[in-house]
Amino acid sequence: MKRVFEVAADILAWVLLIVAFFVTLTVLTSTKNDGVARLFGYTPMSVQSNSMKPTFNKGDLILVKKVDDLYSLKENDVITFYTIVEDTKIINTHRIVKIEKKDNSISFITRGDNNPVDDEIPVVPADIIGKWTGKSFGKVGVALDFVQTQKGFFICIIIPIAIIFLFELYKFIQTLIEVKTEGLQDVDEEEIKKKAIEEYLAKQQKEAQAQAAQAQTTTEQNIKGTEQAAEEMAEKVEADPADDILDTVVEQDEEIAESVEQEEA
Repeated sequence: MKRVFEVAADILAWVLLIVAFFVTLTVLTSTKNDGVARLFGYTPMSVQSNSMKPTFNKGDLILVKKVDDLYSLKENDVITFYTIVEDTKIINTHRIVKIEKKDNSISFITRGDNNPVDDEIPVVPADIIGKWTGKSFGKVGVALDFVQTQKGFFICIIIPIAIIFLFELYKFIQTLIEVKTEGLQDVDEEEIKKKAIEEYLAKQQKEAQAQAAQAQTTTEQNIKGTEQAAEEMAEKVEADPADDILDTVVEQDEEIAESVEQEEA
């Protein structure tokens, strides 16, 4: 369950980052291009009126593509252009209803699908921003307008990015703690193994020393016994005559022979 939550959080974070990137890019490019954002040759536009209803409505988001060859435009194409309304320069999106050509110049007569009359001012090539691609997204333009305000940018971009940053920082710290804990466990295991080996070697060394000491004691006892036997023999030789010694040796030989015969029987 925890793993599923982490994956979902990562996906959401990436989605927010991508949206934030494109919104930021849109705002920056629109500021530099007289209110028109260009992203890879396309311009997202927020519809400000119902003049093109029912083709698209106020609050929708439409995609406009830059036109390289203005002479390729034809009637019924929907174009976005600069125009003057009540002494104010605005951006409008209307349908071409007529094309006027004179000498080497060309102009376009436009009208909104929901308007009863043509626009007063013909559109010249220098005022054309692009051609509508036929794609519109319902009410997304409202969100775009809000995000382009200072308040909307702070709420929709700055705050989510800050949350993502804090979440990733938390994950990073948690990972460091886990790695450190695992490292301490490994160190503890190594210390336990090292201590066990040292105790085993010490025990073996102690046993070897005990065996060596016992062997040395046995050797000393054997040497001492041998020396004592030699001294007794020397004393006996001095005390007994030669015939007694010979008789003693013969008796010992007979006893040994009887012992051998009994063992064989």
